[in-house]
Amino acid sequence: MEIWTEKYRPKSFKEIKGQKDIVKRAEAFVKQQNMPHLLFAGPAGVGKSTLALVVARELFKDIWRENFLELNASDERGIDVVRVKVKDFARTKAIGDVPFKIIFLDECDALTREAQQALRRTMENYTKTCRFILSCNFSSKIIDPIQSRCVVFKFKPLPKEDIFSIIDKIASEEKIKVTGDAKQALYEVTGGDCRKVENLLQSSAAVAQEITEKAVYSIASQALPEEVQEILDLAFKNNMLEARKKLLNTMFENGLSGLDIIKQIQSSIWKQKVDDLKKLEMIKLCGEIEFRMVEGSDEFIQLEALIAGISYINNSKN
Repeated sequence: MEIWTEKYRPKSFKEIKGQKDIVKRAEAFVKQQNMPHLLFAGPAGVGKSTLALVVARELFKDIWRENFLELNASDERGIDVVRVKVKDFARTKAIGDVPFKIIFLDECDALTREAQQALRRTMENYTKTCRFILSCNFSSKIIDPIQSRCVVFKFKPLPKEDIFSIIDKIASEEKIKVTGDAKQALYEVTGGDCRKVENLLQSSAAVAQEITEKAVYSIASQALPEEVQEILDLAFKNNMLEARKKLLNTMFENGLSGLDIIKQIQSSIWKQKVDDLKKLEMIKLCGEIEFRMVEGSDEFIQLEALIAGISYINNSKN
């Protein structure tokens, strides 16, 4: 069975959801058959790789594969890749009417500093025969000389309406039913990551033809919002033993780690109907506990400390 992230990958500018301003500018470059080096920066699953592929398809049409080199810099991150693979491809002329080829370096923030230094010279020397599209999650990890040679596009997570549109299209073509609560759950769980949405949809559809909120949270290995709310309600009422019991049961039933559950608790705290100062104290506590867990502290002791802290903040007379 085909993977949905590839099956429903947009093939043209019109099919791309979100990033309207960026798509418009990329389309203008294609019409002129000329473009500078580009740097795509933003979170995962928001269309960076897709746009690079669409630009190549629209520019070179049927011979785009001969004029397009894709490298994943997280796999091949050393200076030899830039000196050998990239240079060999960049120094030859393009096939067809477009005067340049395209090299797409995905996850280029994983390139070593030495490789980035070598890349900047290659970008300079082979501008006539080659254009670079660099993709990264964090543009701050790209050295300034490379950034100054590129037009930087900042990608944003997809808004809710675009995520819902993608879900509706897939549901229609795959003949599955997705409830309204399940759509909202998919958006909440993925945070605008289209690739994650498609993977969760495919995983859920393999289990049942009707996808519900519970199925989404189960496949995503997250606790239901009601379960997290119940933990907080018990802590607010100073019912420590029951809060601890509910927390551990929720973790074991959903196969959650301490870091997983603390992120859900932190997210849920902002929605509580309590004094803003208490919310700030609880968020601060979540940050401290999460840091201790990352540093190697026992997660169960730290989670009990978190529940105790939340209970103390909400029941202290001060």
